[in-house]
Amino acid sequence: MLPKKDKTMAADLTSGSVPHFYRDIYDILCPDQQTQLDQDMFIKLLMKSSLPKETLTRIWELVDCHHGYLTRSGVYKALALIAVSQQGKPVNDVVLQNFGCQELPRPSLGDLSDLKALSVRLRREKNPTRLSMSYREVCSRDIIKVTLIPKKKGLILKHVEYEVSSQRFNSVVQRRYNDFVVLHEMLLHRFPYRMIPQLPPKKLVKTADAHFIEERRKALKRFLTLVVRHPNISEDPLIHFFLTFLGRDVQHNLKEQFRSAPDEFSTNRLAQTVEELDPLDTPTQSRLARDLMKHVHSSVSKLRDAADSIKEQTLEGAVDMLTFGRELSWLADMANTDSEWSSGGNETWNHLKKGFKSLHPMFPPISNALAEHSKQEDEDVVEKLNLFLDLLSAYKEGEQQERRKHFALHCISMETQLVHCYMNIVGEMLHSLIELETIKHYKIYELWKNMHPMVENMNSADVVEERLGSASPTGNKSPYFPSK
Repeated sequence: MLPKKDKTMAADLTSGSVPHFYRDIYDILCPDQQTQLDQDMFIKLLMKSSLPKETLTRIWELVDCHHGYLTRSGVYKALALIAVSQQGKPVNDVVLQNFGCQELPRPSLGDLSDLKALSVRLRREKNPTRLSMSYREVCSRDIIKVTLIPKKKGLILKHVEYEVSSQRFNSVVQRRYNDFVVLHEMLLHRFPYRMIPQLPPKKLVKTADAHFIEERRKALKRFLTLVVRHPNISEDPLIHFFLTFLGRDVQHNLKEQFRSAPDEFSTNRLAQTVEELDPLDTPTQSRLARDLMKHVHSSVSKLRDAADSIKEQTLEGAVDMLTFGRELSWLADMANTDSEWSSGGNETWNHLKKGFKSLHPMFPPISNALAEHSKQEDEDVVEKLNLFLDLLSAYKEGEQQERRKHFALHCISMETQLVHCYMNIVGEMLHSLIELETIKHYKIYELWKNMHPMVENMNSADVVEERLGSASPTGNKSPYFPSK
């Protein structure tokens, strides 16, 4: 009989090149780079292969180490055996030896989204005091789009409608601002100890300009994004109803369906035992967390203001470039009113006008590039920081909840962990900012550089010589555009 260590080695994969797909599967099952895979997760993985029960039992026997878990190599061997079996080959301990150094086959496992959800749920159930979710997993829970429906309805007070789409539910619904208000009110009642983001302010449409409507649209999208990605709130039937209900009078139906629903404390199974889970220093840790979040909120707010200023400067630059091009076009089209008396025979003005005519069409592309970059800076930098700020503001709102003390403190702990999870958004924002600014300045540099020969042709020879003579001796042909 083999010792335990040898039995483990026998169950592991010993030959074949591991394809990237295997690593992707392992990252789903063990996202925190754990060294062991839970038995429940492995059984779920086997079931997704749609193989006969007898075959799955055989695969289980070949890879099970009798410890209630699998190693990474054991998972890879299971995936290879599933693929081999799906090809109609017998499943045994020697079938994989034929691959040698070749890449192992890829199994067919269908949609893996439910496997991701199950992985998160099992990890959280095993350790309820840990969020056990990565930023990537939080973001993958759902992708929300909120777009303005141009047509306004109503006879007296016209209202704005939004088209709301959810990737998770594969749904598209139409919602009004007041529908969001009812959802917000019910979420506050249902989850009194969780981070419920604030809604943007209400304003009569007849006094709301396009800028206000657009800012409110973005704020509603952020609100709904945070809600549908929250580990607990997103699983509530209230969210499913809001994102899928296609009938009329959404507000009335929301109230009728969920008015009598109890709050989370009454339905959460941890509420009765959470006192045993919380460490003795939970109140102290809670105060420290609140202080940290206060400082983070202040700094992120300043980062958002700076990013918004960068975006506005880019947009102002786009407007300035259009002005430049328009004025050059106007100068180029001016009628020739100068005479020998006014010019003294100098042809400079006529020469410049020809240059203006060639040059002015080159400014709109610069304006368009800057306008597009301003939009991207808003979406990839400013809005990410706004999303994080909305979350931090909701955390500040929830920190005063002390009723049903132990469950409230437990929720604060979990919400704090969720904020820490979202802190990745700052790094993601910085990556987007650096990438966008690099692309923007290089693009604009290229557009400006294309104008250089035209400007040189517009100037008289003596001016060009004087400029070149005053340039610093760097070895570049042009004092304005360094060589790449």
